[in-house]
Amino acid sequence: MEARLQRFRDEVEAEIRRRLVADRGPGALARSLRTKLPEDVDFMHASRDEIAALQKAVDPLARALAARLARRRRHRRRGHLDFRATVRRSLAYGGVPADPRFRKPHPAKPEIMVVADISGSVASFARFTLQLVHALAGQFSRVRSFVFIDGIDEVTRFFEGSRDFADAVRRVNTEADVIWVDGHSDYGHAFEVFQQRWGSEVSPKTSVLVLGDARNNYHATQAWVLADLRRRGRNVYWLNPEPAAYWGTGDSVMGEYARHCDGVYECRNLRQLETVRAALMER
Repeated sequence: MEARLQRFRDEVEAEIRRRLVADRGPGALARSLRTKLPEDVDFMHASRDEIAALQKAVDPLARALAARLARRRRHRRRGHLDFRATVRRSLAYGGVPADPRFRKPHPAKPEIMVVADISGSVASFARFTLQLVHALAGQFSRVRSFVFIDGIDEVTRFFEGSRDFADAVRRVNTEADVIWVDGHSDYGHAFEVFQQRWGSEVSPKTSVLVLGDARNNYHATQAWVLADLRRRGRNVYWLNPEPAAYWGTGDSVMGEYARHCDGVYECRNLRQLETVRAALMER
């Protein structure tokens, strides 16, 4: 079905180009079909060439973000007052603590749990977000990855120690146990199993990052799981690759889940993904 849809898109695009050339000439066509920058390409509708360009763009973006996050953490604020050093320093001022001394801060690195829907068209979005998060792994105490469709599986083992992200993704797609009944998205069941198997491991240092369009095929949402994860953890964020105008339409239950998240973000391309970076580290 995906292959047929892609062929249909290609045929429509070719027909539009043909008609534009016939109606306005090749110059107008060139002006109207300017190539998008990789960071502006929509994850869910990227062509094969655009996906290749996205893959090349992720690593430089990750390096820039890692440097920025490390710099912010170093300069965020001073540590606690060092009483002894302050008293010693005050001797130079007749015992007046005119120059308070502070301990060097050691900002804690949060743990990230990424819970990603890998069904259908959102699979590309999950792939690039996982790639970016794992490229930033040095900025976190640990990155754990979970993928689901109607079943859920932890796939951290495929990424740890692997230098070939494409091979790790291939193993996720072929080896992860993500089918429970029929292979159609069931967020509620996946969240419930996550809660049963790993919920107790969510701590005040854990940020949970959910990736998906929240289209639940009219199953029970089990939104209470997100509420509990938010209570146990540091925060819960949701990145959605659909336009915000589509949230809550049809079988989308984004509104119900959003009530239990610290932040919900439209995330359709790398540029939008880059703008939510602060949520991973600073709240």
